[in-house]
Amino acid sequence: MKKSWNILVLCTGNSARSIMAEALLNSLGTGRVRAWSAGSHPAGRVNPFAVEQVQALGYPTENLRSKSWDEFAAPGAPAMDMVITVCDNAAGEVCPVWPGHPVTAHWGFPDPAAVEGTEAEKRAAFVRTLHQIRNRVQLFLALPLEALDRLSLETQLRELGHRPLNGEEKEGLR
Repeated sequence: MKKSWNILVLCTGNSARSIMAEALLNSLGTGRVRAWSAGSHPAGRVNPFAVEQVQALGYPTENLRSKSWDEFAAPGAPAMDMVITVCDNAAGEVCPVWPGHPVTAHWGFPDPAAVEGTEAEKRAAFVRTLHQIRNRVQLFLALPLEALDRLSLETQLRELGHRPLNGEEKEGLR
């Protein structure tokens, strides 16, 4: 029986969605999962609104950084059990060959960093995206991970990515 699952969350810039998903998986999945995030073309900084949302979760932010996915394909990197893309650009890119051939899935979320407008409108976009990610993470963590074989796990993980986002922000607030 597996004690803990290693998950890598990918997005092109690794500055917002993947960072928030990393924090949610680590804070909600304590003991069951260990998550990291990375990007194919890292922005080099974490979006301040993403940091704000992660802090609101009570998750430590001092070690969050925008990093390349190359770090996780290198020798000595943690072996990943799952790789989840959270932006359409990263999903369409040719990923490195991950050691151990992890299960892969795409969970697309709108990019809150692309929202233009007032600071309040931008913040609201990050809150909405955080709630959407949280809903999927909670559904994922409700799965009997230890009882699923590789094919079943991949099927379940991918099906979560096809769930509609409309209304998820309301469900995630319960």
